[in-house]
Amino acid sequence: MKPYGRADVLRILRVPSRQLATWQRAGLVSTTEEFSFDQLVQLRKLRDLTATRISVQSIRRSVAAMRSVSGMANPLLESVAVRSGSRLSFRQWGALVDPLTRQMAFDWELAPCIGISVVRVAGQAPHRLQHEVQEMFLRAVRLEESSDTLPEAEQIYETILELQPSHAAAAINLGTIQYSKRDFVRAEAFYRRATVADSEYALAFFDLGNVLDELQRLPEAIEAYERALALVPQYADAHYNLALAYERRAEPRRALRHWTEYARLDPSGPWASHARLQAKKILGSERLSIVSRHGRTMHEMAS
Repeated sequence: MKPYGRADVLRILRVPSRQLATWQRAGLVSTTEEFSFDQLVQLRKLRDLTATRISVQSIRRSVAAMRSVSGMANPLLESVAVRSGSRLSFRQWGALVDPLTRQMAFDWELAPCIGISVVRVAGQAPHRLQHEVQEMFLRAVRLEESSDTLPEAEQIYETILELQPSHAAAAINLGTIQYSKRDFVRAEAFYRRATVADSEYALAFFDLGNVLDELQRLPEAIEAYERALALVPQYADAHYNLALAYERRAEPRRALRHWTEYARLDPSGPWASHARLQAKKILGSERLSIVSRHGRTMHEMAS
């Protein structure tokens, strides 16, 4: 399979270049300009974990500890990482493993959400089912790459949600498929399902905001973007879209804060120049001269 270039990765994952560079500096992904499909999957996991408010440093420590404990070369690909407080646990051997404390706890999540025995699941042990769900998810992600196999990917995601209704990532990907078809009503339903499955999943609220914007339900879209930012205040794209939404509501002062914050968080990104230009326009039209607590004016912050 042809490798993905940096621009392809940023487009597919919808992450700023600065975020990718941060993961590379932390050693979570190799420093390269071309990425394999497995690396793309790994980056997708990093994006989703970052959206749950886990710091890059915490992810790095947990991944390094899991390598040491399990002997895995790449725990993010070979196991299922889940947020556990401020760090990661990994689903392995039918248990949740905290590699930093080396403590294990039975993984109760699968049985209650499927509504079956905690000992056997359709003839399979819970950890075996979890492994198969993970394999199904990765296969569906691969199938998304071609329009010819997209319907098959959609079917697999739907099967995953039948087996594991709380699989937020599958719900998000199904929502994105519907979004690309411009079936915004179904996309909204899947995105909302993801927010219910994981109420601290910032990406789900961001995507929900996007589809609500398409449905011309701007107050609800703003609420969804605000929720994403409440979970992850450094979510640059949410600041950008929120600024656009406030401008459409003729609330330039509110938009100004998000334009300047976006420009600060992603100063070299493709939309940074536009954000700074919009901030300057607002400052010029409103003749604002707001001094920050650091003694800099908003004019200086926008430049």
